[in-house]
Amino acid sequence: MAEKPLVGVIMGSKSDLPAMEACTKQLEEFGVPYELVVASAHRTPDKVHEWAASAQERGLKVIIAAAGKAAHLGGVVAAYTPLPIVGVPMKTSDLGGMDSLLSMVQMPSGVPVACVAIGGAKNAAIYATQILATSDAHYAQVIADFKKQMAEG
Repeated sequence: MAEKPLVGVIMGSKSDLPAMEACTKQLEEFGVPYELVVASAHRTPDKVHEWAASAQERGLKVIIAAAGKAAHLGGVVAAYTPLPIVGVPMKTSDLGGMDSLLSMVQMPSGVPVACVAIGGAKNAAIYATQILATSDAHYAQVIADFKKQMAEG
């Protein structure tokens, strides 16, 4: 039986899958079980609501939300769950991802969404694992080992 997911990865469109491979690959390298869902804050809001509202009871500890253009997904998810949200702004054809970035970092007070760089999917996975590491010694060691490998080049 597969481990229960600890990280939820949600993206607004199937077209975001290639960009988010760096995220899922990093989570897999760290041994972090995750679930992945495609749901749009605009096109499938009921699906987003149901998924986000039940995330904590399903055992998720952190959510990574990737979206482009208006990029409301992270904020909408944050409205329905007390879990920490890490936003990944997608690069867009219109404004190169600046639209996505600004939409994510300008959340209203009380609805925080942490945000990595445009296309920063790998960093989102690392950050999510660091959040897990605050209460799980195994992931604390995983991050320590990762940082040591980086320092050794």
